[in-house]
Amino acid sequence: MSATRLLLIMPLAVAFAYVSLVGITYLSQRALLYPGASAAPAPEHASWGENVHVRTPDGETLHGLYSPAASGKPSVLFFLGNADRVGSYEFFARALAARGIGLLALSYRGYPGSTGTPSEDGLLTDGIAAFDWLLMRSKDRIVVMGQSLGSGVAVNTASQRPASGVILVSAYLSVLSIAETRYPYFPIALLIKDPFRSDRKIADVRQPKLFIHGRRDNSIPLSSGEALYHAAPEPKQMLIDDDSGHNDLWDDRMIDHIIRFVEALK
Repeated sequence: MSATRLLLIMPLAVAFAYVSLVGITYLSQRALLYPGASAAPAPEHASWGENVHVRTPDGETLHGLYSPAASGKPSVLFFLGNADRVGSYEFFARALAARGIGLLALSYRGYPGSTGTPSEDGLLTDGIAAFDWLLMRSKDRIVVMGQSLGSGVAVNTASQRPASGVILVSAYLSVLSIAETRYPYFPIALLIKDPFRSDRKIADVRQPKLFIHGRRDNSIPLSSGEALYHAAPEPKQMLIDDDSGHNDLWDDRMIDHIIRFVEALK
């Protein structure tokens, strides 16, 4: 092959490879964003609390685990991370129950025990439906809590429903901004289906807010959580754990902070 022909072919090959990578990223983005999605049924026996089902306005049925609050005590509505399972939080449910605080942990659409397919619009609808379900059963305050991916669901829910407080664990400014950082050479803003723009909604979340983040978080950098914190209106507070990352943040100290925050709400 002549040098001239090679010079002509190489840019075309590079362009083809780039377009192919962009196409693969576009088609696989929801599999990357929702790795916990599964058609597996809910366990027959709840690992804590009781199995409940929440109906959404668009006809989906969501599985959740629910531990009711004691009389006169608040409840926490918990939106999990993208690979979490509701059954994994028995330790949290027990710690809350010891203080009479209720807990509803939701399995998003497309996740085990729930119908449908996950998407941003779908998960935001799930969040509102779960709040309304809990509001019908709770006789006291509801605190909305979201971890990682669930922080975007929590921000949206609290912006539209009368939550007493909001807890955001490992929160992001937006999924769009995280994706742009991870894939700097791709036109992410044009490709992304589920941007989860918490940065555009946090101004409407005027309830007391507790932000919790690990300084060593490599999945959602502390800088992203801090940016959302700075954009949020008062009242707010932030707890930064210097020794934790993304998946090792839960400990007794974190749970104690959550309980104190919940119990201080009026």
